Amino acid sequence: MRCPPLFKTCPTVCMTVSLAVVGAGLFAFAPLQDAPQAKEWGVHDRARPQPALVTVAACCAAPSDAKVLFGGSDLSALQSGDGACKWTVENGELCVAPGSGNIQTKDSFGSCQLHIEWMVPETCHCEDQHGCNSGIFFMGRYELQILGSNPNKTYVDGMAGAMYGQYPPLVNACNPNGKWNTYDVVFDAPKFNADGSLQQAGAMTVFLNGVLVQNHSAIKGATAHAAKAAYSAHASKLPISIQDHGDPLHFRNIWIRSLAE
Repeated sequence: MRCPPLFKTCPTVCMTVSLAVVGAGLFAFAPLQDAPQAKEWGVHDRARPQPALVTVAACCAAPSDAKVLFGGSDLSALQSGDGACKWTVENGELCVAPGSGNIQTKDSFGSCQLHIEWMVPETCHCEDQHGCNSGIFFMGRYELQILGSNPNKTYVDGMAGAMYGQYPPLVNACNPNGKWNTYDVVFDAPKFNADGSLQQAGAMTVFLNGVLVQNHSAIKGATAHAAKAAYSAHASKLPISIQDHGDPLHFRNIWIRSLAE
C-alpha cells in the first residue's frame, strides 16, 4: 500500500484512511464530533481534579550565551529592593532569609529562557500553601509557582508547576522535600499597543524536572491571589523577582537567555 504524500509522516493515519477509500480514490471520513465544552473552574477551586503524579529523572550548566544570575557564590546580579541581596549563600546555595522580602534581578528582561533549580528542605512541613512556598515573577508580575507538592495537596492552580491562579500543571512532576527540582521556562512577554491596550498576550512553556507542565499557556494577566488576572500596560523589559513567602527554600544554578522579540 502506497501512502499519499499528505499522510507519509503518519503511517497509522494512512492505514486508517486507506480503509475508507471509496470510488475513484476519494476518501470517506466520519464526521467530526464537537469537542466537549471545558468546565469553567473558579480560581483556587479545591474540587478541581489533581494532576497525575509522575516520577522524574535528574540534569545543567549554563550555555555560552546565557547570563548567570547565581552560580554558587556571587550575588552581584541580584538585589533586595534598591540595595544588596539580603538572602544568604550556604554551601553554594542561595537561601531565602524569611522575612527579608523578595529579591529581583538588577537587569531587566522581556522574552527569555530561564533555568532555575530549587529545593524545599526536608525539615520543612508542607501544608497546603504553607511551609514550602515561593514563586518566580516574570516582569515582576506573572508568577510561576514554587511549592513543595510531593506530597502536599492544595488547589491545583497553586501547586508546583502552576501558573498561579491561572493554570494547573499538566502533571505533578515535583520531587519530594530534600530533593532538587529544576524549572526550564520559555517566557514570551506580552505586547501592548500605544494606547495601552493589549496587543498580544504573554505565554509560558515550562518543564519541571524535564517534564512538560505548561505548553505555551497564554498568560491571562498579572498574578492575583483569589482573583481573576488582568493586564495593565508596562515596559517591554522588567526585572524578574523570586518570592520570600516566609519559608526557607534553597536555589542554585540560575541562568537566563534573552530571546529576540
